[in-house]
Amino acid sequence: MIAIEFPAPDFKIIRETGRDFIFDRYRKKNVVLTPEEWVRQNFLNYLVKTLNYPASLIGIEKEIYLGEMKKRCDIVVYNRETKPWMIIECKEMNVALTQTVLEQVIRYHMVLPTAYLVITNGVNTFCCQHIGQQWTFIPQLPAHL
Repeated sequence: MIAIEFPAPDFKIIRETGRDFIFDRYRKKNVVLTPEEWVRQNFLNYLVKTLNYPASLIGIEKEIYLGEMKKRCDIVVYNRETKPWMIIECKEMNVALTQTVLEQVIRYHMVLPTAYLVITNGVNTFCCQHIGQQWTFIPQLPAHL
């Protein structure tokens, strides 16, 4: 497990039509503030503000197709050649990071090959590196290429 210390939240949250919205500075729009979105926004801030990943190389809710099923990767980080480098799956805080969650992101990797896979619920975070034909858990998120 990787210890993550999130930056202090500085989000713009508004209430409209009985729902809370958070301004996603990366997509440059208001999105519904769900528990999973809270985790995603905090993790994005961590990547950009703490690890200095370039915001311009981060995609959010990237659509992919698994066979005929349309899915969305929560976060995709690209390398400097704009090739997919890391897939991050965010779950809300009360969702356990089980084998099923890891298998979900591994299926995304089958369509969008990357060197790293990350699963997080904002409390626990795990990162795997693709080495040869297997995934190996690593103790920290890699520096961006």
